Amino acid sequence: MAHYFTADTHFGDDPVRRVFARPFPSVADMDAGIVARAGAVGPDDDLWILGDFAAVETEAGRQAARAAFTALPGRKHLIRGNHDLSWTVEQLPWASIHDLHELRLQAQVFVLCHYPLVTWNGVRDGAVNLFGHVHTNWKGARGQVNVGVDQWDFKPLAAHEAELAALLLPPSPLHDAAEGL
Repeated sequence: MAHYFTADTHFGDDPVRRVFARPFPSVADMDAGIVARAGAVGPDDDLWILGDFAAVETEAGRQAARAAFTALPGRKHLIRGNHDLSWTVEQLPWASIHDLHELRLQAQVFVLCHYPLVTWNGVRDGAVNLFGHVHTNWKGARGQVNVGVDQWDFKPLAAHEAELAALLLPPSPLHDAAEGL
C-alpha cells in the first residue's frame, strides 16, 4: 500500500480551468486528464486530496464530480478546502475527512492541510507540511510542498516524491522567522 497526495483538482469547475490556463480544451477533458494522470495510484493505495476536490453548484457539475470520484483509483481521503461544499463532504464515500491531519509513514510525518502553514507540529523534527490552495507557480519551501495539480503536471505525488521535494525546495524566510531560525 502506497500513499499519494494531490490538491485542487476542481473537478467540474470550468472557471478554474480558464482562469489558471489549464492545458485542456474543456472541463470534461480536464476531468478526464486528471483521472488518467492518477494511473500510478493502485486500488489498495491511499489517495489524499488536500482540498478543493470540486467546486460546482449545479447538478451537472455534481454528476461530473461524482463520476471523477468513482473513476479515481485508490481509497480517497479528503482534507477539506475552501471550495469543498457540504454536498462534496456529505455525499461522496470518502475513506476519511479531515480539516488538518498528521500522517505518519514509517519515520516520516506529513502534516496535511489545504493551506500552506507558516509553522506546524513536528517541524523541528522533520515533519513535512503538504498543502494545496496556491495555484500559482509556488511549489512551496523547504519542509513544505504544494501538491496541487497545477504544480505537478496534474498528477498526484507519491510520498517519497513529496519527501524529496521538501528537502530540495529553498528555505522560507517567513517560516525561518516564525521558528526563530
